[in-house]
Amino acid sequence: MNLSNLNLGQLDTTIACLDKALAHFPSAQIAFRRITKTKTPTQPLNIDLYANHAQAEQTCRSFGIPLLDARPEDGFSWDGGSIATQTETAVLLHELAHWQIAPGARRCLPDFGLGAGPETGRNEISNAACRVNQQTKEKEENLASLLGVLWEVELGGPAIIAFCEQNWLELVDRPGAASHFLSVFEDLQMRKLIDQSGHPTMGHQNNIWRQSP
Repeated sequence: MNLSNLNLGQLDTTIACLDKALAHFPSAQIAFRRITKTKTPTQPLNIDLYANHAQAEQTCRSFGIPLLDARPEDGFSWDGGSIATQTETAVLLHELAHWQIAPGARRCLPDFGLGAGPETGRNEISNAACRVNQQTKEKEENLASLLGVLWEVELGGPAIIAFCEQNWLELVDRPGAASHFLSVFEDLQMRKLIDQSGHPTMGHQNNIWRQSP
């Protein structure tokens, strides 16, 4: 996934544009507004990208996911059995999202059999373990991106940073931006990974982490 820079000067206008485009899709709009409410006047200055890191780790443990006290740059974000925790909260939650999305047969592979991610240090091994085509990789990256952002919202983190960096607000003046957000949002709902309002879930189970309506 290519990351984009956060342009504070245009952020409010950009948010308003996408919000308007989602006006006929209230569930998606509610979730979008929950993401944008994490924006503060100080961002991106003085922002703690490791905020709520302990909560993110505990959320992973609630799924029974093993954690490894290591840097992804020294190996993998997901080594086939555990998530490396010496990383920003948003990255940790992104890996949790990948774990939820990946089929069981690929959870035993480095980086879930998708090939090396931006934080992966052992790229050759990760790419050799890739088991999907580019279309599947892009689809799962989009799903994990939005799900990870919604997890960060749930834990009270600055989710707008990851949302912007992961390109959700690019080209919002075109219909494709809103339709892309909506299609990924509805796919997550169909997989029962988020509820009707966009709160993350444990699949078919109730969401036990909800902090806000």
